[in-house]
Amino acid sequence: MQYLYISSMSGYSGKSLITLGLGLLLREKGLSIGYIKPYGRIPLRQEDRIVDADAEFMRRALAISETPEVVSPFVVTSELQNNLLKSMPSDRFADVRRALDAISSKDIVLVGGAADLFEGSTFGINSLKLIRHLDARTLVIEPWSGDSSIDSLAGAKELLGSNFTGAVINKVPQSAHDYVKNAVRPFLEKIGIPVYASLHRDILLDSITVRQLNEILDGKVICGEEGLDEFIDTFSIGAMDVDSALKYFRRTPNKAVITGAHRADIQIAALETSTKCIILTGGPYTNDVIIAKAKMTGTPIIAVHYDTYSTVEKIEAVLGKIRIREQKKVTKSKEIVEKEFDYKRLLTELELR
Repeated sequence: MQYLYISSMSGYSGKSLITLGLGLLLREKGLSIGYIKPYGRIPLRQEDRIVDADAEFMRRALAISETPEVVSPFVVTSELQNNLLKSMPSDRFADVRRALDAISSKDIVLVGGAADLFEGSTFGINSLKLIRHLDARTLVIEPWSGDSSIDSLAGAKELLGSNFTGAVINKVPQSAHDYVKNAVRPFLEKIGIPVYASLHRDILLDSITVRQLNEILDGKVICGEEGLDEFIDTFSIGAMDVDSALKYFRRTPNKAVITGAHRADIQIAALETSTKCIILTGGPYTNDVIIAKAKMTGTPIIAVHYDTYSTVEKIEAVLGKIRIREQKKVTKSKEIVEKEFDYKRLLTELELR
């Protein structure tokens, strides 16, 4: 049985995308797949137990046979964190080891790493310790952030030593595509860092549903409930004159328009173009004419308590951190890995071919 630890040097790198897509692809190729997430941060109560929400999603998506307790052996909660700060340390390494021992007869076990190599240290279960305990081959996912990403990957190789298997450079903007392909990847390969893929930012995977947006903003849906599961690709702030707004809105599909509740002219312009929802900020609800038109187009209108600036701040705080939990994103993750990821090279490296 081979362990493949999916790790990163920073949070929100896209580990879930790679893990899910790779797991689905390898299962399709006939390999038996296991999965475990030793350190969870999103508590989800299931009857009398707490598991990590991401781990449970992955367990179901990959059709993992092990129980939720095995897949998600430890989840940090506010109570545990508070106890830790009260000098009540809790080493959970034994719990994770028991869960690992319960996984057997798999060709490969995918291990979902924490935000970085050190998260979980205070509970005795950071990624670095677990990688060494398992002698796991480790794939490092690095979101492209310019040349500093080269140093991050070189540092990961130095830290992980013989456990380092290679890297994926993720979320590469189109403007950096040629540079990463023609300069960065050859250099990394030259210094002993296999690069299995360099992946573009994907609109679908970076997108958010209207329903998710409403939950983040704690908004009130005035109308258009049937459109809450539509995906938003971009955001537009309706603070300009209506003629300029209309020209811009026509060039911007699948958008959410954020505007003041008093700007009926902007709201009408938004409804005449490809708009997935309208966010009304800082004031009373819009008039009945707007609501009637929105109902005709099936466009959700959401009222929020914040002003426009605060609303944009809240949205920006979560962009790029949306979890992959919609079926469209599950399918897309497999397509991306199958097309862009050199999984045959990885399987050869793992001696699974």
